Amino acid sequence: MNILQNSRQHVLSQIQQACEISGRGVESVELLAVSKTHPSEVLRDMYACGQRAFGENYLQEALQKIEALQDLEIEWHFIGHVQRNKTKHLAEKFAWVHGVDRLIIAERLSAQRLIMQPPLNLCLQVNIDAQDSKDGCQPSEVAELVKSISQLPNIKLRGLMVIPAPNNTQAFKAAKVLFDQVKELHVHPENWDTLSMGMSGDMVDAIAAGSTMVRVGTALFGARDYSQH
Repeated sequence: MNILQNSRQHVLSQIQQACEISGRGVESVELLAVSKTHPSEVLRDMYACGQRAFGENYLQEALQKIEALQDLEIEWHFIGHVQRNKTKHLAEKFAWVHGVDRLIIAERLSAQRLIMQPPLNLCLQVNIDAQDSKDGCQPSEVAELVKSISQLPNIKLRGLMVIPAPNNTQAFKAAKVLFDQVKELHVHPENWDTLSMGMSGDMVDAIAAGSTMVRVGTALFGARDYSQH
């Protein structure tokens, strides 16, 4: 078993244990491999280990990888902050966008999604613990955004994404409460099924609080090389 396979198996075992402790089925939590700064060849190797969903933060880097790996059936997630001038590429090239925090961004993504493509999956990014350095809408804004965004064509609003400060397990619980509260405001509540929270260092706590998707990079790929960014 190679290093990547070992790493992935270890992460999947952690997810399974966390689900068992919480009394949840392991199928209720998806592993998103956060592959930013890692080269296409490494993603290809991780794909060979069985991983299908990959998350990228930097658009130019992601577009190069999408081109290089177009022979693979990868589900591409964009998890960085979404800028208005980048929405066209996101709308056309990705299956999921996690960093939406304004209605104008969702409207642009909806308008720029190609007609022949399935609806674009969106998660609202919420600044759940009021960090000055973090993007995301305020919890008080979520209800109105859910009402508006869930009516857009070409969009499937799936849930919330949060990045709390380290060791703030209370924020995970607050995100789950908010997630449950706003579901009834969704025009299509059956689509509201994704709570994207938890990373390499805190995914066990996130799963205990109700995460349905953990975004794991370092534990899968090792340390990142930011020299290119």
